Amino acid sequence: MLNPSEIDALFDPDLPAPAFWEQQYPARQLPAGAEVTRFCPSPTGHAHIGGIHVAAIDAAIAHQSGGTYFVRIEDTDQAREVEGAVDRFDRAFRHFGVASDETDDTGLYGPYTQSRRARIYQTYVRELMRRGRAYPCFATKDELEALRADQLAKKVPSGYYGQWAPWRDASDDAVRERLAAGVPYVVRFRSPGTGERTTFHDRIRGTIEMDDNRADTVILKTSASPLRLPTYHLAHAVDDHLMGVTIVIRGDEWLSSVPVHHQLFDALGFPRIPYAHIAPLMKQEGKTRRKLSKRKDPEADVEYYAQAGYPTEAVLYYLRGLANGRLAEMPLDQALREPLRLEECGVTGALINLAKLEDICADHVAALPGPAILDRVKEWAKAYDLPLAEALENDEDLALRALAVERDGFDNPRKDLRKWADFRTHYGFFFRQLFATVTDPADPRFGGLAPDAVQELSRRLLDRYQPMEDGDAWFDQIRAVAAELNFADSARTYKQNPGLYPGSIKEASQAIRVLLTGSTRSPALHLVAATLGENEVRRRLNAVRTA
Repeated sequence: MLNPSEIDALFDPDLPAPAFWEQQYPARQLPAGAEVTRFCPSPTGHAHIGGIHVAAIDAAIAHQSGGTYFVRIEDTDQAREVEGAVDRFDRAFRHFGVASDETDDTGLYGPYTQSRRARIYQTYVRELMRRGRAYPCFATKDELEALRADQLAKKVPSGYYGQWAPWRDASDDAVRERLAAGVPYVVRFRSPGTGERTTFHDRIRGTIEMDDNRADTVILKTSASPLRLPTYHLAHAVDDHLMGVTIVIRGDEWLSSVPVHHQLFDALGFPRIPYAHIAPLMKQEGKTRRKLSKRKDPEADVEYYAQAGYPTEAVLYYLRGLANGRLAEMPLDQALREPLRLEECGVTGALINLAKLEDICADHVAALPGPAILDRVKEWAKAYDLPLAEALENDEDLALRALAVERDGFDNPRKDLRKWADFRTHYGFFFRQLFATVTDPADPRFGGLAPDAVQELSRRLLDRYQPMEDGDAWFDQIRAVAAELNFADSARTYKQNPGLYPGSIKEASQAIRVLLTGSTRSPALHLVAATLGENEVRRRLNAVRTA
């Protein structure tokens, strides 16, 4: 083992002792039972909906106990960092209401970005080396590959341990020689494990038994890097201790790392922090299930939900229901207030079902008042559909009248608005600047109706058109025009003798529907017409012309 002065020479001479950092990060003053949780994304790509799922659980556990939740950016793997990822995370967390309670400007336990905490980690790595619990390793990539190949050939567990850990017990002279030559090295933790079984308690999964860690894990990356950043294993132990975390809630991909993490806590002299490992969100693919994939599944990206305009509270309600099934049986407002329980989280991944989510969204939106919907659509459109945003700003009264169609005063209100992007599809036709007037009498939306019949329907309806509140009376105008033009009075009559008629009353009414709405499906035409106003109805009926 190198002597203390030789170890200290490997680090900045001004590096503080551990006691300094303990004073900088005093114990939090919190009420009894309050939990401190953290969500720690790595900026290596877009924000995953599974991350929002875990972050929402973190935030709920902290807030319902009177505690604190914060976000810490784990950017120690800088080779994989994607430019702009941190900003995307920030937008996603704010969008879904899981922004950090603490920031570099407001919190007392920052910095909240690991690359800015390098000196803290180096203090603790130096301390481990001083106590013989860590050592420099000069093994090259090729040498490590050869070690792994030998383990594979001998059918033994892989890892840097035992006879496959050549620098663990290397002579001091060999170490000094490499250091003097400036050979790059990493620092490895000297594991006390022998591979025997170890047992620990997980707040979700209960008692777990697995092989103890025997491998000497890298805790400080190559000396060739000017930042000298740690690996996640050491960084999270140091940070969670100093920042006062009371429970670590994270994805179950870290479950197998608990033994080495416990060893690090013990070696550093820190009390162990309880863990709770969340199962990943899954997707059904044929008869099998797989993890929701950033690469394969657009719905894995948080931006997918923002761009489509899924109501935030409905998405959070859905995710809470995936975490605790009892919450899915409650009304949305109640479920968002009810406490979330870690012991009720499943140990197998919950399936993401977009059809189910959209049904939840439809029910939620149908229960909202028109002004609330309009505010949300306007907010969404300013980011994703500027022409729609302009139309809504220019005529809010029309937007509210449109939203009232088959909603206000109806026992079973319309549920065609599931996400804010649907507004243009289902309500955009009400706005002149968004509506493409139908001018071609041979337009395929008329279903093959003869162009001259379309024009004549339009002309005659214009001649007699009167705005009417009663739906039957309003529709009688179409019925009268259709009769004058020899349209059959029912689809059944038309089918019996199709050669006698240009179409049935169904085709006639559909032609008027297309002229007014641009679609073969719409709310009741008399309500559409009343919302548009007589002048706009006449303008649209008069627009059709010979192709």
